[in-house]
Amino acid sequence: MREKKPSAGRGRKRSVKRLLTTAALLILLLVAWKSLAFYGFAPDVPRSDKRVVSLHPDVRAAADRLVRQAADRGIDIAITSGFRSGEEQDRLYRQGRQDAGNIVTNARGGQSYHNYGLAIDFALRDGSDIVWDMERDGNGNGRSDWMEVVELAKALGFDWGGDWENFPDYPHLQMDFGHTLRQLRHGKFPKGSVTE
Repeated sequence: MREKKPSAGRGRKRSVKRLLTTAALLILLLVAWKSLAFYGFAPDVPRSDKRVVSLHPDVRAAADRLVRQAADRGIDIAITSGFRSGEEQDRLYRQGRQDAGNIVTNARGGQSYHNYGLAIDFALRDGSDIVWDMERDGNGNGRSDWMEVVELAKALGFDWGGDWENFPDYPHLQMDFGHTLRQLRHGKFPKGSVTE
């Protein structure tokens, strides 16, 4: 008795079924990955892009103008922070949580405009001392030096972290150029921010 060979039609049906099953699995994986990417958890979404290694040129220029304009008013300021890597940001985030010190940020690596070269922090100077006193009137004009600096910064195009309702960040100044953190995490940068 001869064995019955499967017909070519059955073999094709199995191949088509396997192909459709594989395609369905790939679509499910793609949907799951996109969902994770939306929330910033995809493995290939950088916590901060390695191509960004310094302040955006426009932010740097505005920071320099801010220092000069404040000096013209008799206010000496220091830029205490600029670009931060994702690892530096994570260290700051751990402060006051896992590490000693006060909580200074709610942003993990990749969740701060500092990580993309679009933010600076400032403080006042008193000789060689850094001063965080927001009420100080070192130039004696009856106005807070801190708030004078904020006024100058806003005129230069900076947004001030002190205006944030959830977690005011009084030393923080940023220029986002219309970019959200989500866009930055996904590689969309303002012109001039990326080092090729």
